[in-house]
Formats: sequence, C-alpha cells, structure tokens
Amino acid sequence: MTATNLLKKQHQEVKSLFRRVQKTEDTEARHDLRKEIINNLTVHAKIEEEIFYLDLVLEAYEEHHVVKLLLEDLSNIDAADKTFTAKMTVLGELVEHHADEEEKDMFPLAQKLGEAQLEAVGERMAARVEALTGQAAEPAGRGRRR
Repeated sequence: MTATNLLKKQHQEVKSLFRRVQKTEDTEARHDLRKEIINNLTVHAKIEEEIFYLDLVLEAYEEHHVVKLLLEDLSNIDAADKTFTAKMTVLGELVEHHADEEEKDMFPLAQKLGEAQLEAVGERMAARVEALTGQAAEPAGRGRRR
C-alpha cells in the first residue's frame, strides 16, 4: 500500500468514527468512539510527522548536503584546475534539478498555507537573508543592490 493510500484509508476511518459519534446517543458507545478517535489520530499524526512529512523533505536535505560539499570543494580549487569545470557542471545540474523539484512538488504544498502565512514566512526568510548577508533580500526579477 502506498503512503498516500494508507493515509487516505486512515482519513476515511476517522471520518467514519466522527459520523458514528454524531449518530449515537449512547454514552458508553460515545466514550468508546472517543477513545478510538484519540488513538487513531495520535498514531496518524505520529506517522505523518515522523515518516511522511520527513520523507517529503529528506531528499531536499540530502541534495543540500551535496551542494554544500561541492561548494566547499569549489571554494578551495583554482578555476584553472581541470576538475573545476566538472564540479561546476555537476553543481549546476544538481541545483537545477533541486529547484525544479521544489517548485513542482513543495511549492504547491506551501501554497496551502495561505497567502498570509506565506507572507509571514517570506518576511522571516528575508530577515534571515539580511542577517546572513548584510543585504536586504530583493524581490524576484530585480538586480542586486549595490
């Protein structure tokens, strides 16, 4: 069973439990359903947080790790060195793949946060860029400040 099919199945089961709670007047049955909902949602949240959400970003973390290694190599190598071009090519290909994947897979997920939250996250990120570089982050499409 795929991860998404497993999660969908759990979603359906929990929705069904909520419907059953609404339909029953029996206190004991409602108590048992409450216990089942708590148990199911606790397990569901745990597997999403510990495995599913992490796996969505794990590849991105690994790609960042490789980029950092290549950046370190490149910062210690002369541009005339015969491996410079090869390393730069590999880095370019990795960054292009990574950016395309983020925009295709992760950005649509981020859009679900809503415009206000994305704006707040963007402001935090821009402040961090400024703290790291000493320069304000610029909107896309603009040149660098001098």
